[in-house]
Amino acid sequence: MLSDFSVASGGDTAALVAGLRAYFRSGVTQELNWRRRQLSQLRKMLSENESRFMQALGEDLNKAPQEAYLTEIAFLYSDIDHTLKYLKRWVRSRKVSSPLLAQPASSYIQPEPLGVVLIIGAWNYPLQLLLSPLVPAIAAGNCAVVKPSELAPRVSSLIAELLPRYLDRDAFACVEGAVAETTNLLQQRWDHIMYTGGGRVGRIVMTAAAKHLTPVTLELGGKSPCIVADDADIELAARRIAWGKFTNAGQTCIAPDYVLCTRHTADLLVPAIQQAVTDMFGDNPQQSADYGRIINSQHTLRLADLLGGGEVIYGGEVDAEKCYMAPTLMRAVNLEAPVMQEEIFGPLLPVIELDEFAAVEAFVNQREKPLALYLFTKSDALAERILSSCSSGNACVNDCMMFMLAQDLPFGGVGASGMGCYHGEHGFKTFSHFKAVMKRKNILDINVRYAPYSKRKFRLLKMLQ
Repeated sequence: MLSDFSVASGGDTAALVAGLRAYFRSGVTQELNWRRRQLSQLRKMLSENESRFMQALGEDLNKAPQEAYLTEIAFLYSDIDHTLKYLKRWVRSRKVSSPLLAQPASSYIQPEPLGVVLIIGAWNYPLQLLLSPLVPAIAAGNCAVVKPSELAPRVSSLIAELLPRYLDRDAFACVEGAVAETTNLLQQRWDHIMYTGGGRVGRIVMTAAAKHLTPVTLELGGKSPCIVADDADIELAARRIAWGKFTNAGQTCIAPDYVLCTRHTADLLVPAIQQAVTDMFGDNPQQSADYGRIINSQHTLRLADLLGGGEVIYGGEVDAEKCYMAPTLMRAVNLEAPVMQEEIFGPLLPVIELDEFAAVEAFVNQREKPLALYLFTKSDALAERILSSCSSGNACVNDCMMFMLAQDLPFGGVGASGMGCYHGEHGFKTFSHFKAVMKRKNILDINVRYAPYSKRKFRLLKMLQ
């Protein structure tokens, strides 16, 4: 039994993984009913403790209850419900054709679980980004260890408390802790590792995984551009950009990192974004119950240092002690400054002005491939041109972040913004191995493949190809 390891912070990690592996080999997790039961229990955990999770999210990130519900809890409900609806279809074997030379035979592809997987969550959406990958890991029939972020301690503690109460304690464990505990986990052999966070730690995870030839899924973020064409609906674009950027105080891996447009469009867009922020959070966002906080004072000071990279034209107020940074807009931005060299991950939005809109594709393509790309335009032709010429992990036209709601769309990065994907069936595939199987009959054994070879066998072999 693994009950002693359901919540661990310094125990024998090797013994924990060995116990999970032994349970996986028992075959229990491969049963469809077991997988469905665990998914239902995970949903039950969320529904029966909804208010506790919203309170914990409020304490860690000052998330308003409605925002916490929309971006974390409701997202997970949808994820689980979609998986339960289609799981029976996903686990079926897929028949494929068999070559003439192998007849009589039947060939098929059989999904099977990978084994014991490690999921390392992030602090900005500490519930969603930990449990959303767990959903397909369960659906695929794996055992798993989840590692919540220590930077969101209330959510981490609550997950560690509740998971063992609802899920099979022999199949799942939660390990709390910080760098030492994560390092200890990465020293173990896993069948898959999923990490959500920054590129620096992503490289550490990938290096550790390489020692065991362990496959990884990395969701790393990056500088996601938001292109606003001259023909865009400015008021609508401003409202949607403001929501996408300042939800969770900008601490979203797919938030618009900077706006890219012409000077003429910037002159119209900037005041419209300011008005949208006022409409959402009032004249003083620090007093708004709906505006979040930076995760800690260290990150607040990091964001404050970025303000020197351009002209602050709106916001800019910082209270490091209270982990507050106002929704902020910048123009006349120095492209060599840190604000344009690293992912901002906060409520600071540079507006980059180009002399000609035609330069936007070159501007985007000269930089690392982003996790998301946003484009506001009324032109379908322009949208197709930008989407085909600019690579990104995900893209959305005339809105921000909404592609996350589509369960049939994969979510993942490309290049420096990550590798691999999940959500819906794509997550099931990530945590599964698709085994190629051929079953042959014991009748009709054509001898063209056996030595000794001859010209006659060669001719027959060509005919049977």
